[in-house]
Amino acid sequence: MSFREYGEKLADARRQHPAATRNQEPLLPVLSRFFPPDGLILEIASGTGQHAGFFATELPLIRWQPTDHDAEALPSIEAWRLATVPDRIAPPVQLDVRAEVWPVDAADGMLCVNMLQVAPWEAAVGLLRGAARVLVPGGVLIIYSPLSRGGVHISEGNAAFDARLRARNPALGVRDADAVVAAAEAAGLIHVETVDMPANNTVLVFRQPPA
Repeated sequence: MSFREYGEKLADARRQHPAATRNQEPLLPVLSRFFPPDGLILEIASGTGQHAGFFATELPLIRWQPTDHDAEALPSIEAWRLATVPDRIAPPVQLDVRAEVWPVDAADGMLCVNMLQVAPWEAAVGLLRGAARVLVPGGVLIIYSPLSRGGVHISEGNAAFDARLRARNPALGVRDADAVVAAAEAAGLIHVETVDMPANNTVLVFRQPPA
């Protein structure tokens, strides 16, 4: 999907997507519990940029670095930055998680929301390997996504969503939590917790081992 078709366009360059609007409130307590009280949070696949504006506003001591693979997403992210807390949100940068070198070389925490199902599995592996390189000792990666468990979908809605994605592109689809955890552990991350979220979504929390 072209970014031009993603979300509703507001009066300025910002776009607003209902899924991002719905999930930011339930995600806030999870981020508050696991992220450090201050430091740099690297967001992967920032999309519209809504999360950058919302979470940086609600977590007033953190600094936020938004990124996206799609260059067409960057103007909306930048517009959300300017409309919220531009002193603590850095200008967005383009990032392909499969790259061996990222434009950010150290972060205290990382957030990735709703990327896994709309990207090839190689992107999930790249995300996890990149997190293992970039996170400081003890740093946390939080992934939010619809996920199956043990190869079984947790709802009929997730199964139907998976089928639609795979019909569009066989490389896409709802990922399995066990596979994500195994890939994260292979990259050197520690699986801390699995959190059930509203609307049949799941949060996986990983931690970089301490020094």
